[in-house]
Amino acid sequence: GAVQVGVTLDSSVFSAEVAAREQMLLAAAAIHPNEAPGYKSLANLDEDIAAIAELAGQPRVRAIGETGLDYFRTEGEQALKLQAHSFEQHIAIAKEFDLALQIHDRDAHEDILRVLKEEGAPEKTIFHCYSGDAEMARECIENGYILSFAGTLTFKNAPALREAVKLVPIDQLLVETDSPFLAPMPYHGALNTPAQIPTILRFMADERGEDVDELATAISNNCERLFGSFA
Repeated sequence: GAVQVGVTLDSSVFSAEVAAREQMLLAAAAIHPNEAPGYKSLANLDEDIAAIAELAGQPRVRAIGETGLDYFRTEGEQALKLQAHSFEQHIAIAKEFDLALQIHDRDAHEDILRVLKEEGAPEKTIFHCYSGDAEMARECIENGYILSFAGTLTFKNAPALREAVKLVPIDQLLVETDSPFLAPMPYHGALNTPAQIPTILRFMADERGEDVDELATAISNNCERLFGSFA
């Protein structure tokens, strides 16, 4: 199975529609933090967020995301205000519908953790494509958050990620491709697909000193616990 992720209202509608007819697909719906600053006003943004909330009620929509904060691509007071507001509203939707929250965090670690504390994190909070260090991982682990690692784990310039992945309890761990981006080594630069999951998983098992079959089973169980059955 796979989770088809929405990043705009249109792509979230598509994700919900395709998951409704394809047995092994589930959907996630959200206004991505890089999309939120493009709205003319909070009212316009809230209109589309309300539509995301409607999608959240569909049975095959199992997550709210990607949502969060992105300081790498966001500049200006109004843009940051829209992004922060969007994140807070998506947190509320995830809690209302008891769905997993999939967080996009780029160069915003401290503020992401602060907002989750202030708003109250959903029971199932996932740091998508985890990009923090070991210190941040310890705080996430203490708060019960799930850390999901992508192909970046295999990059030569990512020793902090390899230190972090060793700390994560096996029941708070996920693996992902972030398809079509971030193909793992030795395929970095190529189109990424869910077929690369085994490559990342084997690398993760080696870093953690665990049996790859046992790790695969545990992560599959985590996935079903967070998103429900794909069938």
